[in-house]
Amino acid sequence: MVNKVAIIGATTWGTTLGIILARTGIPVTILTRTSSEADDLNSHREHRRFLPSVTFPQSLVASGDAAEAVGEANLVIVAVPSDRFRANLREIKVFLPPDAAVLSVAKGLEMPGGKRMSQIMAAELAPSLHPGICVLSGPNLAQEIVQGKPASTVIAGRDGDKLAEVQDILMSPTFRVYTSQDVVGVELGGALKNIIALGAGFADGLEVGDNTKAAFITRGLAEMTRLGVAAGAQPLTFAGLAGLGDIIATCASRLSRNRHVGEQLAKGKTWPEIRASMDNVAEGVITTGAALKLAQELDVEMPIAQVTQRVIFEGLPAKEAIAELMSRPPRPEW
Repeated sequence: MVNKVAIIGATTWGTTLGIILARTGIPVTILTRTSSEADDLNSHREHRRFLPSVTFPQSLVASGDAAEAVGEANLVIVAVPSDRFRANLREIKVFLPPDAAVLSVAKGLEMPGGKRMSQIMAAELAPSLHPGICVLSGPNLAQEIVQGKPASTVIAGRDGDKLAEVQDILMSPTFRVYTSQDVVGVELGGALKNIIALGAGFADGLEVGDNTKAAFITRGLAEMTRLGVAAGAQPLTFAGLAGLGDIIATCASRLSRNRHVGEQLAKGKTWPEIRASMDNVAEGVITTGAALKLAQELDVEMPIAQVTQRVIFEGLPAKEAIAELMSRPPRPEW
């Protein structure tokens, strides 16, 4: 029996998950940064900033009190950006029930060390909670899911019973959940595809055509897989929902924040200008540097990530970045 699900973070994705869970009748509490933010969500019964006109189900409430939000929860979903993930865990961990599952839905890596979210959870949470550490990734555009459009995702963890428990909680007629024990692959797939989405945005912004974009995506997937396998992931994971599936959605959709950032960079805007115009976080920007650090440690070549980093932070024109990739020495595909 599900007593309650707690969502840490009133982000677009966190609120979306809260809404689709509450639609099935599950009691859900969203932990907000402040009590005034919780009061606003509860009084208007919608998230006016991120999901306007999407009414909260009756069983969804918000709270600014961590003890109230997390207490008695069977499942705690941490839905904050990677750069705030550790701080939020430290705020809630003393209130976590000893048998709760803790699910990360963040798609990024922590800077400066390049830690995955499951590594942060293992470092911050009590050992008794470690069997319940899970991660989620897949082609999950929140704006489509909250409208009830069918979608699939994958959750990964190392305890089969806990995975089955979380899968059962999250499953609904419009949200199909698969399981995996490849935590490293699922996390890296979700994080690294954001770098590829930035590059896909370059192709869109420069209007260089679908051939260029397809080549960029395919070679990006190869780059992701190389790093993932070197880090201990299973290569097939990158052909699944957390890899190829997420890449297709993120690189193609106008709803993708990372694709949008790449497109705007290609059109000549700077990253500070783009960031100032956005409400949500584009995880790929931070992830690029973290991925390159990890690649250096594992001696993995990542030319796409390297030129993407230079476009974002060093002012390299996107057109020159593509030209550099095209002029690399010839080599076999595999």
